[in-house]
Amino acid sequence: MPTALERTLIVMPAFNEEEAVGDVVREVYEKAPGVSVLVVDDGSTDATARVAGAAGARVLRLPINLGVGGAMRAGFKYALSKGFANVVQVDSDGQHDPVGIEQLVNELDRFDLVLGARFAGVGDYAVRGPRQWAMRVLSSILSGLTKTKLTDTTSGFRASGPRAVALFAQHYPSEYLGDTVESLVIASRAKLTVAQVPVAMRPRAGGVPSHNPYKAAVYLGRAGMALFVALIRPPVTVSPPAEAAVIA
Repeated sequence: MPTALERTLIVMPAFNEEEAVGDVVREVYEKAPGVSVLVVDDGSTDATARVAGAAGARVLRLPINLGVGGAMRAGFKYALSKGFANVVQVDSDGQHDPVGIEQLVNELDRFDLVLGARFAGVGDYAVRGPRQWAMRVLSSILSGLTKTKLTDTTSGFRASGPRAVALFAQHYPSEYLGDTVESLVIASRAKLTVAQVPVAMRPRAGGVPSHNPYKAAVYLGRAGMALFVALIRPPVTVSPPAEAAVIA
């Protein structure tokens, strides 16, 4: 029987990440032996796809930039079509330490969706100002919806088990913050179980950050809008998944 890691696909959305993506792919293979890696090249204009492929990743190239949510939905569809049981999202910029992958996957024995939480007692990652306030409000609301304590609802380092993969292949949101905030609302309304484990965050190894000090002031409003949109949309359901087996 394949191990849990052998039944897991690492999905890495990447937009113009040629500086870091190769090293990240190689580190994932080193620290999580047995997994497969899919880099979703999200309309990059640089050599992201070539560098990722040279490092040993499977590469799915999108003709236009869809954002993280659109890239992840493509990754979930790929995983489902190839028979992978689990999907773990890992940033292609090097911020997520792949040593945490196995811990996330191990928790999928008990939960459908597992978040790697940056503010749960491991590491010294911190945010301040409006973004910190927004994260606290979101965590409080989403903890109530999911019926579990969550401290980092916008974390992109997360593992999805078979039921979550089946759900997100069809309903993963692509709007700003939808891939984090709205996906948790969708999961909770579909009766998926959610948990978190503490992880450490590292500095970016390359590329351009998605947030900067000038954007922090509008983060609270955008986060609130993402949550509002998620709550007014009708809930979706997920069918029980068939037994998965990795197909090369």
